[in-house]
Amino acid sequence: MTIRGTTTDPCAVRAHDLGKTYSVRGVKGGVRALDGLDIAVERGIVFGLLGPNGAGKSTAVKVLTTLTRPDRGSAEVEGADVLRNPGRVRRLIGVVAQRSGSDPRATGRENLILQARMHGMGGHAARTRATELLDRFDLTEVADRLVKTYSGGTQRRLDVALGLVHRPAVLFLDEPTTGLDPEARAAMWTEIQRLASGDGLTVVLTTHYLEEADRLAQRLAIVDHGHVVAGGTPDELKGELRGDAVHLELASGSVPAEVRAVLEALPSVREVRVAGRGVSARSDNGAAAVPAVLAALERAGMPAAAVTVARPSLDDVFLRYTGRRYTPDNGQDTPATPGTRPSGDVADTDPTVRQEAAK
Repeated sequence: MTIRGTTTDPCAVRAHDLGKTYSVRGVKGGVRALDGLDIAVERGIVFGLLGPNGAGKSTAVKVLTTLTRPDRGSAEVEGADVLRNPGRVRRLIGVVAQRSGSDPRATGRENLILQARMHGMGGHAARTRATELLDRFDLTEVADRLVKTYSGGTQRRLDVALGLVHRPAVLFLDEPTTGLDPEARAAMWTEIQRLASGDGLTVVLTTHYLEEADRLAQRLAIVDHGHVVAGGTPDELKGELRGDAVHLELASGSVPAEVRAVLEALPSVREVRVAGRGVSARSDNGAAAVPAVLAALERAGMPAAAVTVARPSLDDVFLRYTGRRYTPDNGQDTPATPGTRPSGDVADTDPTVRQEAAK
């Protein structure tokens, strides 16, 4: 049975105007990780927080999972306030951090039993729950092997199982497929989809992979520089971009301002953006617009080296709202300074931290 809150609110998670600044020696004013972030997550869906590394996703998860306090704003999980009632929040949530929280010197079964005991289960109940999860995540064959011998994909499945031991209402997955090979990533995607669709669990997923967000999330919040710049379903967000995306790669030596002026004079394209040698524009009919685009650039002495036409993507959505192309590393990382955790760390492998999070 999944733990639920007592609220009648249709949203499992709410955050309003979250702000967080990390003090960094030598940086006046510190580094602002969150700057007025607002989200509302409906129950029973996969909700994606998409953004480049350092955009504020992991800091938002830290706040929502009671691992750090915001400088301003409020947040609730299943009606429990993360600041006033953190103990209640911790009982309602499961957390799968970027770094594994399992003990590599113990077996998978031992890790699950320990986690269950930390959540107050008796010995028999803990062993039963461990067996259920080993079977659920196809870990039975490796259950009694040391975790340090597991492959990356197998260890990640164990991490998710550990987050579900106490049957939480909300599961936070922070970059769950980072470092996995394509086969293991696809398997994890299947499992995440099953958690929401089959079990009715609310999943909050942070990711910097566009394909992952498009494939898994029923609703998205695109985060950049600590706040949400766009939100909706992937199809809604892409549907706002009428027509086709035209992407060009220019020959070296082209002048961005001149390229923009040439293309903006064409009636068949709009929303022209130039970044280095890359050019993006929108067109109602990309294939028909390409000959005119190439000819205009050729006449101006700035020929294109390559051109592609595609339907709108989340990359195009990010470009529209931020003015730049999406790359996983174009955010600003949360500082790793004494007294703070790096952006990627939502939990720690130290047993004392895991015990505190289980209270």
